Amino acid sequence: MGTDLDAAQADMRFGYYSGAPGIFASSAAWLAAAVVALQGSPKQAVWVLFAGGVLIHPVSVLLAKVLGRPGKHEPGNPLATLAIATTFWLIFSLPLAYGAAILRIEWFFPAMLLVIGGRYLTFGPLFGMRIYWVLGLALAVAGYLLGSARALPAVSAFVGATIEAVFAAAVLVLGRHEVRPGISFRPKPLGDTV
Repeated sequence: MGTDLDAAQADMRFGYYSGAPGIFASSAAWLAAAVVALQGSPKQAVWVLFAGGVLIHPVSVLLAKVLGRPGKHEPGNPLATLAIATTFWLIFSLPLAYGAAILRIEWFFPAMLLVIGGRYLTFGPLFGMRIYWVLGLALAVAGYLLGSARALPAVSAFVGATIEAVFAAAVLVLGRHEVRPGISFRPKPLGDTV
């Protein structure tokens, strides 16, 4: 079982450059929201972060391809369902963060830091990399502290952008030597259970 999991994680690391392009794309979305919060309005910045979030996957796939990786996993990789599930979990959490913004606009970005931090915790087993535990906890702690301090929305968004930029660079360095695992996954026949 460990070998199957190791191979699936290696395939994810190779295909998506260990997730670094996605962290960079997310950092850019946070940065755009921070700039809008600073120069425009925090309410507009909320929508900028949402719009940027929609673009994270396609931008990260493009960046992975530019960096020489396929930007996808092998068909039948059993971790693909975990990746999809974390995406739905994120989408289902967005109304909670938006509800926080309705109560207090200063709570939106800290709430999103908590949500995104929680999602990154699942990337630890998805990619087989402990750094995602540190990234997830760093975002969550930042979200809690910024929310408690009622930090300005632009400050919270800049903090999110900075944390993700730093970790994106670290994950990029960690993932640069990944090689194609050389395994193909057989999809389970219909009717099989987990």
